[in-house]
Amino acid sequence: AWPQRRPPPLMYLYPAPPYPPGPGGAAAPPPPAAPDLGEVLVTCREIPKGDEEAWSARWGATASRVERIGRDALAAGHKISAREALLRASNYYRCADFYRREDPAADAESARLAKASQQAFADAAALLDTPARAVRIPYEDTTLPGYLFFVDGSGASRPTVVYHGGYDSTLEENYLALAAGALRRGYNVLTFDGPGQGSNVRDQGLHFRPDWEAVVTPAVDFALTVSELDADRLVLIGTSLGGYLAARAAAFEHRIAACVLHDGVYDFHEVVAGLANRAAATPGGIEEMMAEDTQVRWVVRNGQWTLGLSGLEEMVKATEGYTMAGIADRITCPTLVLDAENDQFFKGQPQRLVDEMTCQKELILFREDEGAGEHCHEGAISLFHQRTFDWLDTLLAR
Repeated sequence: AWPQRRPPPLMYLYPAPPYPPGPGGAAAPPPPAAPDLGEVLVTCREIPKGDEEAWSARWGATASRVERIGRDALAAGHKISAREALLRASNYYRCADFYRREDPAADAESARLAKASQQAFADAAALLDTPARAVRIPYEDTTLPGYLFFVDGSGASRPTVVYHGGYDSTLEENYLALAAGALRRGYNVLTFDGPGQGSNVRDQGLHFRPDWEAVVTPAVDFALTVSELDADRLVLIGTSLGGYLAARAAAFEHRIAACVLHDGVYDFHEVVAGLANRAAATPGGIEEMMAEDTQVRWVVRNGQWTLGLSGLEEMVKATEGYTMAGIADRITCPTLVLDAENDQFFKGQPQRLVDEMTCQKELILFREDEGAGEHCHEGAISLFHQRTFDWLDTLLAR
């Protein structure tokens, strides 16, 4: 089923207690600043249902206000306050741009918001206790943007997460989404935007591709050149559509020690084809559905943008290769597959994926009654981190 509205982009909220060191053996850095619930609520209450322009304007205003807090704090020498405000501002700018997908290439405001999110995060990343390192990963005849996050500045080799997002991800959100939780547990992190994601679409015209091993293999090659990244304990994690992308990559890239699919995706094409079938049964077709349904409108427009296509029919054809059918049994590393009880995009697909995998595997269902039933467990980020890294800690300790 396709609900009337897609949930808003991830708002990562973290608990206060510190975490013990993970298999890397380092003291845990403090939790990062996250979006303040009050800022979220006062912004959202001024947005009428389905009003994408109001969404963009209100989140843009909140982002600008919070960024000013960060800039003023930095000028006054308050490093931690500056870092916390700039992290929030980066996420809020990303929210403001989220639905601006009618024609992003010609949308000057979309470009401004995206750049503001990138810059606010870059400035915050430089203020981390161990500053993040911006990197460029060689890829075909160009490079992909990424960040290296280190537990500390000791130079010690530690277990490392190689992380990417999915259908709507940006590099800047990956710190709060995954890296912060990994660092607290003693993992270094290499995160990057692949084709179809973040600045790669806007600045380089790179679009999604189904053979994601062609993207992850260069990232692994790069990771192996960094002495702080333990070559024997590389973990691949992919989020949302990244649950397909990481699974596909793991089927062909066998230098990774473990894989986590957040959440498992068996066949992206089925989702797109199902939408097309619904549109065919609607009197006004996909145009009527897009006019009435925020989520459908976003799915189609974002797909056109990230896949480099002109409409739903092209999306149906172009996504035929995005399936793990006949491929899942090629994954050889231990793999954790996550599932969400109320997932509105890929319901039932994690189990199908696990059924065809022959490697060491585990499926964890996140339930609605524990506040974790939404797609990728939005609103339950600490539970996602706890289950994922407890599994990894146990596995890598062996």
